[in-house]
Amino acid sequence: MSPRRAAALRGGDRSLREHLIAAARRLVARRGTVGVTVRDIAREAQVADGVLYNHFADKEELLAYALHAHVRAVEAELADAPPQAGAGTVAANLRAYLSRALALHAAILPAMAGVFTQPGMLARLAELPNPIGGGAGLRDELAGYVRAEQELGRVAPDASAEAVAALVVGVCHDLVLRHVLDPAGPAPEPAPRLVDDLVRTLLRGVTPDPGGAAVSSSGRPGRAG
Repeated sequence: MSPRRAAALRGGDRSLREHLIAAARRLVARRGTVGVTVRDIAREAQVADGVLYNHFADKEELLAYALHAHVRAVEAELADAPPQAGAGTVAANLRAYLSRALALHAAILPAMAGVFTQPGMLARLAELPNPIGGGAGLRDELAGYVRAEQELGRVAPDASAEAVAALVVGVCHDLVLRHVLDPAGPAPEPAPRLVDDLVRTLLRGVTPDPGGAAVSSSGRPGRAG
């Protein structure tokens, strides 16, 4: 082992491959992926430039692993775990899912924004498991929650779990897309009432209630209008 490699790995048990991913992840978290060079990664990892190619096919593969690790770490650092079916109210759980998903996307946005201009890295990312929801992804995770609530009788049996999940994911992607289209602008933040408005719309739909009753975003009946 070279002195430089020994210095890079001193004090830890991880492999050099893991060390390179960790170093690249730090760069991605600080700078995003655009403009990151092999030399940048090597300096961050304190190894020779050519070491990267002993463990990865190219820079795009390493950055894909680094971005994947970054998203997983950000999700793990969120304050609350996804709610479980049967606990609390459906309205409160949907609000928690939405708030958590929006917080996650806002946190990873600086690192993700430049990925869409790098088809090579996108292809590498597509080969990896979804970094969210333990590999299931946000959409499948939320759809599974809705189906579990249906089995408990707390969600209408004819409601589409996939449609609910698609609406929630679509809101999160809108947050990302606005920044991709205007990267020079400030990172967009969801409107303060967006979560409550979305939950209320998911619970009530968009057609009037003939009886004049409505369901509030807290899950309790209220008055229409």
